[in-house]
Amino acid sequence: MTNTTLKKIADTLGCSISTVSRALKYHPDISVKTREKVLELANTLEYEPNAFAVHLRTKNSMVIGLMVPVIANYFYESFITAVEEESRKNGYTLMILQSANDPLIELANIKLFRQNRVSGLFVCTLPDSNNIEQLIKLKELNIPVVFFDNVPDQTGIYKSCIADELAANIAAEAILKSKKKQIIALFGDARLTITQKRLKAFQATIHKNNSTIIIKMLHAINSHDAEKQIVNQLSNHKKSTIIFCMSDELLIGAMKAIQNKQLKIPEEISVISISNGFIPKLYYPTITYIETSGYKLGKLAFTQMLACISGAIVVEELTLDATLVDGGSI
Repeated sequence: MTNTTLKKIADTLGCSISTVSRALKYHPDISVKTREKVLELANTLEYEPNAFAVHLRTKNSMVIGLMVPVIANYFYESFITAVEEESRKNGYTLMILQSANDPLIELANIKLFRQNRVSGLFVCTLPDSNNIEQLIKLKELNIPVVFFDNVPDQTGIYKSCIADELAANIAAEAILKSKKKQIIALFGDARLTITQKRLKAFQATIHKNNSTIIIKMLHAINSHDAEKQIVNQLSNHKKSTIIFCMSDELLIGAMKAIQNKQLKIPEEISVISISNGFIPKLYYPTITYIETSGYKLGKLAFTQMLACISGAIVVEELTLDATLVDGGSI
């Protein structure tokens, strides 16, 4: 394919480069007849604007960055899907990098986003990240950053979050309503803000309403770890036991343990989880869950990002509600 330029189009039509440029931009000073000729030839020659040149001229790369710990996560996948859809609709390209739960890779990724002068950046931070200040400094380069899911505690930054406390409260209330006597509560990495919020709210709701219920609090960093811990706990379980999982990844591990023990749900064990909504429907009966949609959060976060890019007044923290979806697992 030949590299078609504005000059080539102008020389072919016998007009100036500025006329071609304005015609391609539908400038009102250019006649309809001239514009149609330019557009027809540009289409025939497969003309494409030089994105790098446009970037230099407008100081807008039309690229939005997105960084997650790992892409292979149902919540992040759905968040990315929503952001990609909205980016495409609004003329942006999405640049996705994963930090692999490594602060050094996270720092290198921040540098790549900065070098590419992304128009904005979505970030889910790591539990032991030391790079928050580097992310906040991107504002000096007119690169707005929207933190999502696991967000820093600092004020004065943009955040799009799930209603973590509400989700945990709803789960705890559903458990209390079930009249179960023993809870195995499975939470994620204790260093994560999202874990801390959900755990604190869950415990507060349970203890406020029932001082006699027995709670076994566990932490797991992935589904394999969750499976091992639940297997150990199930050796002494009673039929009045319910397992609570704070995420889809932990639910997968817990369900493997339950299936390994060949326990029937809900006759021999009950299960409830905070979930993106896909994993609970893979089981029979469907697992009762509190929906925290990554897809809906992605849509919400993108509205916040567009407002930041446009320079509009932006709400610092947006929160997506959580809702209970009844299954047959309690």
